[in-house]
Amino acid sequence: MRLHFIAVLLAAGLGLAWAPNDPAAGRWFEDITQSAGVAHKHTNRTFKNPYSHIMSGYTALGAAACVADFDGDGFEDIFVTDSKEDGKNRLYRNNGDLTFTDVAQSAGVADGNDAENASADCLWFDFNNNGRPDLLIIRFGYSQLFENLGNGKFQEVAEKAGLLHYMNAISAIAFDYDRDKDLDLFLGAYFQPVNIFHPETPRFFPESFETANNGGGVMAFRNNGDGTFTNVTKEIGLEQSGWVLDLGHTDANNDGWDDLYVACDFGTDRFFVNNGDGTFSDITEKALGGFDTKKGMNAEWGDYDNDGFFDVFVTNITDDYMREGNFLWHNNGNLTFTDVARETGTYDTGWGWGGKFFDYDNDGWLDLYVVNGWVSAGKENYVPDIFEMIMRPNVDLADLRNWPPMEDKSLSGYQKKKLFHNEGRHSFKEEAGRHALDSQRDGRGIAVADFDNDGRLDLFVTNANAAPFLYHNSLPTGAHWAEFLLEGTVSNRMAVGAQVRIIANGETRLSFVNGGNGFAAQSTPRIHFGLGKITTVDRVEVRWPSGGRQIFENLAADKIYKLREGDQTTSILAVKLRKP
Repeated sequence: MRLHFIAVLLAAGLGLAWAPNDPAAGRWFEDITQSAGVAHKHTNRTFKNPYSHIMSGYTALGAAACVADFDGDGFEDIFVTDSKEDGKNRLYRNNGDLTFTDVAQSAGVADGNDAENASADCLWFDFNNNGRPDLLIIRFGYSQLFENLGNGKFQEVAEKAGLLHYMNAISAIAFDYDRDKDLDLFLGAYFQPVNIFHPETPRFFPESFETANNGGGVMAFRNNGDGTFTNVTKEIGLEQSGWVLDLGHTDANNDGWDDLYVACDFGTDRFFVNNGDGTFSDITEKALGGFDTKKGMNAEWGDYDNDGFFDVFVTNITDDYMREGNFLWHNNGNLTFTDVARETGTYDTGWGWGGKFFDYDNDGWLDLYVVNGWVSAGKENYVPDIFEMIMRPNVDLADLRNWPPMEDKSLSGYQKKKLFHNEGRHSFKEEAGRHALDSQRDGRGIAVADFDNDGRLDLFVTNANAAPFLYHNSLPTGAHWAEFLLEGTVSNRMAVGAQVRIIANGETRLSFVNGGNGFAAQSTPRIHFGLGKITTVDRVEVRWPSGGRQIFENLAADKIYKLREGDQTTSILAVKLRKP
């Protein structure tokens, strides 16, 4: 009843209402991958060990991207991973005209793949709080930390920073969990810290399809404020051994402290509440109503129903043989959540991977894009081979020698991607086909950003063993917007964790600066609001991670504002196009 009442009230608001979603308006996304110069193909890692014929399919990961303005020119750049041995990672500098130049080699960040390490994910975060985003390359093996020197160059400092830990990491986020002004680091690992390139044992696969507890778990590193980190996983209450695929943070109960959702393959997800004293408590059973047996792959937070609390979207597997369904956890406002994926129409996205909230039509409601597909290969199906294995009595699933070789068979491949338009009444309408976003490549990550600073959110989509997509949003003019780039002073410089509430024509919208949520891709650190027909934001309230609050009033729409903690003035982002 409460959800229905809120939905009716919000739907009745005329201020942010804008209805460009007319089929006659045509397609709003254009594939500019080739013309933008970002079409380099991702290649999966192949292994040279006795189990390579089995591992190839199950490690079809590592196609990732992360967005930040690394050179401070006002245009957002993209770092993209490869995974093959000696494959080059890419740092695409934004030229400001919807073209990009790969500067990874000259910047010193191209070499992330060798015989003992494979790039799996990436993250921009300002670890030394000097105002320049640094780059973490998450790897199967030892991860790399590149300090941004501010002159287009980077220096590798993982060992110096205390981050040279062997782990098969596949995801990472950064946020200031203890509110001491520095960004702390959280890594999610898939496999245990076994050398998967030269394993000494064949027993490092999941022990169960539903309750596996022999994965890599979470590692938490507290930022010491001097350029180094300390592993505090056990000390702060995050020690566990799930098959972690993604991590997502937000302040779920609006108490000023960021909480943590852990999405795990082969077993239950976990929700940890921040106690506000430097520790977390596992309240999964209370918060989510129990422990699930699904295959969580994505943890994306956003206030999709505009009720003032952040909800979380988690992809699982929905296929002919595994009808798990996604989670769309509606935040009830009391540290409990209700799954409304079926009711909202977001339940089935195939073999889901990355999913991101973003307002693609600037109508004031968060839409949702989801990519899917595991392995698209030959005509033969790998599923019967799996069923034959699991039907054997007392089979040891952790032992790779019991798994059938995948060869050139497909497993939930050739699946169409999903774009859900938020209808504003707790329902979504699938529109990927209309906007040509329904590729059948094996999608992994989605990075959302306004790459040309025109107020319309674009998409960079990574695909395993294939080229990515860069989709330019060409929504017709008419819907207004506002973007905010925040800088902390008492808080961390990137303002990760800051909440922004706007009031426009009596309606309130909420967003926050996140530190890398969503599988295999980090989106823009800017906060974006669609405004529909509204041309003025009446009130902007910023709640900084430090606990401080600021109010800004009567801001014109269609601008990118820079807001600095403690400074009551605003500035407009000014950018200069590079000369050819």
